[in-house]
Amino acid sequence: MDAYSVVERIEQARVMAGIDSDRQLAERAGISQPTFSRIMSGKRLPKANELVAIAVATGCTLAQLSGSSTVADRAQYAARSTNGAEMDRMRRQLLHFLELDAYLEDQGIGITA
Repeated sequence: MDAYSVVERIEQARVMAGIDSDRQLAERAGISQPTFSRIMSGKRLPKANELVAIAVATGCTLAQLSGSSTVADRAQYAARSTNGAEMDRMRRQLLHFLELDAYLEDQGIGITA
């Protein structure tokens, strides 16, 4: 887990969650602004509890933020944008739902008919 890729994933998660600023995300995650600033500048990696707090605040899974997911590596998809939607955003959203599904399945929480 390198600082640059973690920062990039945190930034993507913040934008996808509709959180306007790093300051807002720090507040929602309960992380002090100076600490969050060091994380986002790449000066230090987030601790596990901080990464969990950021995941909860953004609605992402820990695997998405840490980059330890294998779901993205296994996912195959085909899509076509007909309404001007950004393909990369659609891909990230799809992977978010697949990650969530995998997490729920790992926890034994399934959909019953």
